[in-house]
Amino acid sequence: MRFEPGAVIRALLHSLLFFPTRAIAQTPAQAGLAYRELAFETEDGERLHGWRLDARSAPIGHVLLCHGNGGNVGDRVLFAALLTAAGFDVVLFDYRGYGRSSGRPSEQGTYRDARAALACLLAQPGVDASRILFFGESLGGAVAVDLALAHPPAGLVLLSAFTSIRAMARLHYPFIPAGLVPDAYPSLQRIGDLRAPLLILHGDGDEVVPLSHARELFEAAPRPKRIRTFPGVGHDGIVALAGEAIAKEIASWSRDLGLAA
Repeated sequence: MRFEPGAVIRALLHSLLFFPTRAIAQTPAQAGLAYRELAFETEDGERLHGWRLDARSAPIGHVLLCHGNGGNVGDRVLFAALLTAAGFDVVLFDYRGYGRSSGRPSEQGTYRDARAALACLLAQPGVDASRILFFGESLGGAVAVDLALAHPPAGLVLLSAFTSIRAMARLHYPFIPAGLVPDAYPSLQRIGDLRAPLLILHGDGDEVVPLSHARELFEAAPRPKRIRTFPGVGHDGIVALAGEAIAKEIASWSRDLGLAA
């Protein structure tokens, strides 16, 4: 058997990149929110699970939420509640291998999953395609960038997003030779082709994805674009500490774009 160090490194990085959990800790019902269960299929036959929650105030638009690399949709109920309170319908879904979704996560798989989730959102009653925002959290930011390039939304929101996996590996795993790190989720080199308004949100105390990543993405993106930072806020606690301010910022920006009915 031939030993291929590159393949071993890629497998190691894969194990360090995706942290899915199957058990759903909280449903919207446990938070007192009305919702609908969603089940839909990807182009390569995976069965995905998600939820739809309707806006609880004057409607602004629809948010497709692409979550980060850990947990599952049950860990995003708080943020979904804040978004619905701010005037957004929200569809959140689990990538393959997360929560109740079938399969095993991969970069290309997450891209396919987001496309399937968008198709599911567009098929929902009362959805106006011209008022859809894509929201990407951390790794989900790269997924949302990919989706926005293929299907430009009314706006793209990136929360705590990184520039690329190679850049993250250089930061957190400097002992791994750069040439062995796959060029995965290369948002920085792709964001210049974006054809949608962009809002970047980031904590300036982010210890996982430094603020410099947000600034690089912002500089590389075409206009119109806006960036807001949250003082003293880190990566994992950003929604708990600044979630209400984040939801209000997204709502204000969306109204500036003319999304509100």
